[in-house]
Amino acid sequence: MKDVAARAGVGLKTVSRVVNGEPGVTQDTERRVRDAIAALGFRRNDSARILRKGRTASVGLVLEDLADPFYAPLNRAVEEVARAHGALLVNGSSAEDADRERELALALCARRVDGLIVIPAGDDHRYLEPEMAAGIATVFADRPAGRISADAVLSDNFGGAREGVAHLIAHGHRRIGFLGDRPRIHTAAERLRGYRAAMAGAGLPVDERWVSLGPTGPERVRAEAERLLRGPEPVTALFTGNNRVTVTAVRVIARLPRPVALVGFDDLELADLLSPGITVIAQDPARLGRTAAELLFRRLEGAEDAPRRVELPTRLIPRGSGELPPVAGHGGGA
Repeated sequence: MKDVAARAGVGLKTVSRVVNGEPGVTQDTERRVRDAIAALGFRRNDSARILRKGRTASVGLVLEDLADPFYAPLNRAVEEVARAHGALLVNGSSAEDADRERELALALCARRVDGLIVIPAGDDHRYLEPEMAAGIATVFADRPAGRISADAVLSDNFGGAREGVAHLIAHGHRRIGFLGDRPRIHTAAERLRGYRAAMAGAGLPVDERWVSLGPTGPERVRAEAERLLRGPEPVTALFTGNNRVTVTAVRVIARLPRPVALVGFDDLELADLLSPGITVIAQDPARLGRTAAELLFRRLEGAEDAPRRVELPTRLIPRGSGELPPVAGHGGGA
């Protein structure tokens, strides 16, 4: 800073004001200081700034999987909000592993991030209580925290699933299969609850053989979809619990000699270009990320009201696959 001040012909305080965006500097003086900064390659010493202010101007984001298309717009939205607040975003993937989630979240805390947004893999977050008590603001997204009280921003998983299954029922289906994620995951459990509510609301029984929850890897989902669709009493429609399950189900259906109705939870790329297009219950991951980040920075700015639970709506997008009627002779009509 001394070199910059000497080159620009100003005092150290003036350089500090320009670097920190403070008022009280004329346009001509600011231009001279910025020209000197550019010429000398000056960079602000953030380590000293952290020691002085006690804030790192950084936030952490713990995702399930950075490679999942669902999380890309969520991540970008969080990053944009952080940038607007002058903060750096640091993120990582838990790979749906509770131990890895804990390890990553605590590593970010050890690096003194000001706040955390966590998409939980585990169901016990008491390990974060000391960090939150020490002042690290924490917001949970997509799924709520387990065994602690904390802000959460969620999608309406129950209502969206109920709407998707009711849509299939309205198009004549009575034997509807549900293919979902592991039941311990909050979103999977809520979507299954929505499926059961839609069936019960229409006065339709659920054969437990129509329900399959577990890992979303292609091998398991393919085998279960084949079982549901090729058995002696096949279902005429499928409701799939997330985008990964939907992709595998589409591949199985494409090899069948008869059409099968399909509604998937989560939109997916190219869903509108297939024939028929894939009817989905769409979340808004960008809004999910933006809302969580805005809530986080609200906490960082001093909001001390009780933890909030924000639930965002989902949207049914009919594209053709969810509007197919049951094929005669395959257990469709009433």
